[in-house]
Amino acid sequence: MAQQMALLIEEIAGDEPAIDISYLARMTFGDRSLERGLLELFDRQASMLIARMRASDAPAVATLAHTLKGSACGIGAGNVARAARATELAAGGAAAECSAAIDRLAAAIEEARALIAVLLRAQ
Repeated sequence: MAQQMALLIEEIAGDEPAIDISYLARMTFGDRSLERGLLELFDRQASMLIARMRASDAPAVATLAHTLKGSACGIGAGNVARAARATELAAGGAAAECSAAIDRLAAAIEEARALIAVLLRAQ
C-alpha cells in the first residue's frame, strides 16, 4: 500500500490544471449553464466532504473520499480525484498517514475551488 500511495502522491504533484476545462465542456456538451451548475455543486460538495473527513473515523473517510473521487472525475478535476484515491487507500493505514492524505486532498480541493471561483466569475 505504501508504494501505491507514493505513486499517487507523485501524480498529484504534476503540472496538470486543477480542472480540465475541455473535458468538462465535452461532458456537458458545451452547455455553459450545466457547467456552471456542476462546478457550483462540486464546490459545495468538496467543501462539505473534506470537513466531514476531518471529523470521521477511517471507514467513513474512505467512503467520503470515494464519493469525492467520483465527483472530481465527473468535472475533470484529476488532481482531486487522485488525492481522493490516495486518501481512500490511506484510510486503511495508520492515523497519521490518513491525516496527511486528507491534508493533501484539502490542498488539491482548494486549488480546484480557486479555479472554480475564477470560472464562475467569467461565465
